[in-house]
Formats: sequence, structure tokens, C-alpha cells
Amino acid sequence: MIRRTRPVVGALALLAALTAGIAFPAGAAAGEPTGESAPKVDLVLDVSGSMRAKDIDGQSRMAAAKQAFNEVLDATPEEVQLGIRTLGADYPGDDRKEGCKDTAQLYPVGPLDRTEAKTAVATLVPTGWTPIGPALLQAADDLDGGDGSKRIVLISDGEDTCAPLDPCEVAREIAAKGIGLTIDTLGLVPNAKLSRQLSCIAEATGGTYTSIEHQDELTDRVNELVDRAAEPVVTPVAVEGADACERAPELRSGLYTDRQEFGQQRWYRVELLAGQELRASVSVAADRAVRPDHGILMRAVTLHGREIVRGEATGNGRTDVVSTGLRHPKPELDDDDSGKPAAETVCLGVTTSFSADAGVKTTPGLPLELRVDVVDGPDNASDVASFGLGRGWWLLGALVVTGFLAGLVWGWLSRWRVAVWRTS
Repeated sequence: MIRRTRPVVGALALLAALTAGIAFPAGAAAGEPTGESAPKVDLVLDVSGSMRAKDIDGQSRMAAAKQAFNEVLDATPEEVQLGIRTLGADYPGDDRKEGCKDTAQLYPVGPLDRTEAKTAVATLVPTGWTPIGPALLQAADDLDGGDGSKRIVLISDGEDTCAPLDPCEVAREIAAKGIGLTIDTLGLVPNAKLSRQLSCIAEATGGTYTSIEHQDELTDRVNELVDRAAEPVVTPVAVEGADACERAPELRSGLYTDRQEFGQQRWYRVELLAGQELRASVSVAADRAVRPDHGILMRAVTLHGREIVRGEATGNGRTDVVSTGLRHPKPELDDDDSGKPAAETVCLGVTTSFSADAGVKTTPGLPLELRVDVVDGPDNASDVASFGLGRGWWLLGALVVTGFLAGLVWGWLSRWRVAVWRTS
């Protein structure tokens, strides 16, 4: 059994596909990679006054960011359209209202002129406020248009200073627009409160959060994220699960989306040949206010209702997505198994325990994302799912036998010692 507590794939793509509300026929395979338009990346850099602090490898945070940007610009793939947006770079005053407007496009998203982009970065001087929320809204507009991948990489050393505009809520709004955009965040200060805010922003769109303490870490991570934007985008296929396995759509390997009502159970079917292994995972996104305590259960059962294996996870309201997964191998057929069927129908059941306060709409259901992979199974597949112990089953058996033998020996020695004592 595999347990997962984070989304398997971007929650943003999940919300976007479900917004379309298109139902595909049973047996549909997940969409092929798309992305004919050039991938786009907007680097959003905090240039607030706190970036003057000299605590990254003996240099200021701003100097480390500039050096990292120069190296990233040199390594950016030709096919990626890259832009740079700043926050807190221009207004040095104390007027909060003006400070919260301080975000600007330093270099427009488009074909990259490395010399021009580096010259623009060199002019930056730590100045003002930290309007993360407004900067994210503007960055989403910078990336508007086209069907290629879109990614915002936010680099900041402090929390947003423009409440009540919560940047986490801004990220959720961006995700709800269904424009296929992922936000990754990097924090330059190991601060718990900053980490929570940047993590929330990233998780809202299926992105990642990374804490950075050294300049080379910053360079490597931004390079990695820019390269990731150039990877093909896989479009999930919308399916509609059934209330019983016999009426469930048949799925092949791929990525699927559905919507599930509160407390509802959805069923899907997968055909598994001898020697293959089913690996399945599911994520459910809370796209509205739900009560903190909730959970998700995924079960693989036979057509006759016998449970094979299960995966489950619980949430506590700190993240918008709860995920779990499972795996089930079907062993190769031996010569003695000639009468057994070569294929097996596995029923995948997904049950959730979300609830909401009165007044919160329960329809449409919560967005659900299902990943199905049918791969070649392990060499000795029969014991992988045994009691959820995997190959640890053999170790447990060995320990039981060892304990039994040790008990016999100890009992014999104890009786012998008693007999000797009585004789003496």
C-alpha cells in the first residue's frame, strides 16, 4: 500500500479540466501531451528593503538573487519564454496604499534576450514593501494566452505586507480561473510563518515550496523549475465514475478528472493482465470552505466485492488537497494455472468524508483527480500486497519462526535447570 499526502499532479490542472465539465466515454485514455504554444515562466522577485540583509553566503539577499538570475538566464532553454516581475522595487515611502501597488514588469514575458534581461536585473536596489498578492495577480496576467505550460516562480524573504489581500486566497483565485498556471515559491529566510504562507500559495496551484539558505541552492532550484516548464503538458481526461463497479467506466493508464459529491462513493474499472501491476492514486481538492477534519479512502476490490488492498489519508484543513494511493500486482500464470483467466477486472472505489457548514454549496462536487498506471509487475509479485506488508512479509515470517524456536530452547533450558536444582 502506498500512502500519499500531497497531490500527485498539479491541482490547478485538475480544477481547470473540471471547469470545462466535458464527459468522455468509458475506456477513454488520458490525453496526449500538449503544449504547442511556447512554455512561459514569470520570475517574481521580492525587492523589498529587507533584501539588503547580508545573510546568504556572506552577501546580501539581493546580491545572491542577482547572481542566481544571471546564471538562470544563461541556462534558460531556447523554447521557454521568460519574464521578470518585481515587487517592492520602486516605492520607498511609508504610505501603505502606495506601497501595495509597487509591482512592475521588469522584463516582459517573451523570447529571451539574455543581455537585456541581465542589464535590467543589475539595476535592482532593495527599496520598499512586500505586495505578494498584487504581484501574483499581475504575474497571472503576464502569462495570459496560449495553451503551453505557465509557471510563476516567486522568490521572497518576507511575508506579504498588504493584508487583507491574502496571497494564499489570490493563489486559489488564480487556480479557479482554470488557466493552467502553477506557482512555485522559494523562501530566503528559514521563518515558520513565511514558510506557511509560501507553502499555502504553492499548494493552491499544485506547485512546490523550497526553503533556500545558499546562493547555489537558489540557482539550482530556479533552473530546475524553468526547465520543468519546458516539459510537455498532459491534459487530464474527464470521466464520470459510477455508483457501482458493474456500471463503472473502464480506464487505461493515464490521468483523469471527475467531481464527487460530499460523502459520495465513485467507482472505476481497470483491466489487469497476468504479470502486470496496477498503481493508482487519487487527490481531492477542497475548492470551497470545508470543515477541517476530512479524509479519503481508495479501495481495490474484485468484481465479487472482495477487498484486495486499500489506501487512505486524512486532512486537517491546513492544505487544500488530500491524496492517497495503492498498488496491486497480478502474478504471472504458472503451468498449473492454465485454467485461470489471464485478465482480472479490478474495481477502484473512491470514498470521501468531506463536510461543510450550512450555507456552503455542496454542488457541484469536489474536484477529483485520478492517476492510473498499469506497468510490468515485479518478478515475485504474489507477496507484494500481502497484508500491506509488501516483501516485509517474509521478514515477519522469519521473525515468527525465530521467536518460536527461541521459546522452545529457553523452555528446555529452564526445565533442565529446575531438574538440576532439585537433584542437587
